[in-house]
Amino acid sequence: MSTPIKPGGEYRGDFLEVDAMLDDEERLIRDTVRAFVADRVLPDIADWFAQGTIPVELAKEMGAMGLLGMHLNGYGTAGTNAVSYGLACRELEAGDSGVRSFVSVQGSLAMYPIWAFGSEEQKQQWLPPMASGEIIGCFGLTEPDAGSDPRAMKTSARQDGSDWVIDGTKMWITNGGIAGVAIIWAHTENGIRGFIVPTDTPGFSTNDIRHKMSLRASVTSELVMDGVRVPEDAILPDVVGLKGPLSCLNEARLGIVFGSTGAARACYEAALSYSKERVQFGKPIGSFQLTQRKLVEMMVKVNQASLLALHLGRKRDAGTLTAQQVSFGKMVNVRSALEVAREARSVLGANGITLEYPVIRHMNNLESVYTYEGTNEIHTLVLGEAITGISAFQ
Repeated sequence: MSTPIKPGGEYRGDFLEVDAMLDDEERLIRDTVRAFVADRVLPDIADWFAQGTIPVELAKEMGAMGLLGMHLNGYGTAGTNAVSYGLACRELEAGDSGVRSFVSVQGSLAMYPIWAFGSEEQKQQWLPPMASGEIIGCFGLTEPDAGSDPRAMKTSARQDGSDWVIDGTKMWITNGGIAGVAIIWAHTENGIRGFIVPTDTPGFSTNDIRHKMSLRASVTSELVMDGVRVPEDAILPDVVGLKGPLSCLNEARLGIVFGSTGAARACYEAALSYSKERVQFGKPIGSFQLTQRKLVEMMVKVNQASLLALHLGRKRDAGTLTAQQVSFGKMVNVRSALEVAREARSVLGANGITLEYPVIRHMNNLESVYTYEGTNEIHTLVLGEAITGISAFQ
C-alpha cells in the first residue's frame, strides 16, 4: 500500500508542498514575515478593522525589515527576487489585505515609478526614505469618473514658466491621507506624464473615505489638487503615456497574485480548524460529507493558486512574464480566494460573520481586491484580446 500524502506538508494549507520549491533565502523571508504578522498584525487586526484604522508606525517597522520596495535594487532597498516579494505579500495578506496593500502601494506604485522612470536626483532624494518607511507614498491615477479607462482622466498639468501647475481630483487612493509624497498622473499637451508631488505643497489636500465595509485597516482617500505648483524637476523624465502607470500596476498585481493566496489560506485554515472543534449531532462537523467536500474544494483552490503564483513569480525573475499572464494570475487567484472565503464562511455558520474569526474580514477585503488594480471584467477582456487578437475595449 502506498503511504497517503499528509495534507499540509510544512503548513496545513500547503497540501502539494509548493513551498518545498523555495530556496533557503525565500523560506527565510517567508518565515520572517509570517512571524511579523503573527506578532504585530494578528493580535490587533480585528480591532483595527472595526475601528477603520492602521497604525502608521508599521511603516517604519516594515521598512526596517526591508519590505518596502524590496524587489527593487539600490537606494536602500533589499533587492530581493520577485518570488520573495510575492511570498512577503502572501504572508502579509494572510494577516490582512490592508497591510499587504500598504506594502504594494509603497513599493510597486509609489517607489517603482521613481526607480524606473525618475532621474538620478529623484531616486537619491526619495527612494531611501521611502524604503525605510520614513516617507509614505501614494499613487494617483484613478479618478471619480475614470477607473477602468484611465485615458478619460481629467487631471491636467500645464507649464507656467519653469513650473508645472496641476489641477484635478483622484479617488480611491490607498495611503492618500498618510502619504508624504504622491505620484500623480496627469494629461499634458505632450501626453500623460507622472509627477512627484509632496503632499504639503500648497493646493494639495486629501479627504479620507469613511464608512467602508472593506479594506478598513487601510487608509483610502480622495486627493484634490487645486493649482498645485511644482518645479520642473518634479516630472518623471523617462516615460510618456499610459505605459508609465500601467507598468506600475503590473508590478503591483504580481503582489496581489501571491497575496490573495494568503487570504485564501487563512480562511481555509480557519474553516479546517473550526470543523474539527465544532460538534453537532454528537461529532465534529468535519466528519460530515458535505463539510469535507467544502474543505477539499477550498484546499484545492488554495494549492492551485499557490502553484500559479509561484510559476508566475519564477517567470518574472526569468524575465519572461507578460502583462497578459499577470492578468491571468490576478483574475484567477483573486476569484478563487473570494470563493474560498465564502465557502469558509458557510462552514463557520453564524460564527463566520464575527471578527472573532478572520473569515468575514478577509471576505469583505477580497471584494475590493476583486475590483481594484484592474477589475475581474477588465482582466477577462485582456485575456480575450490575447487569445483572439481582437480588442473589446474600442
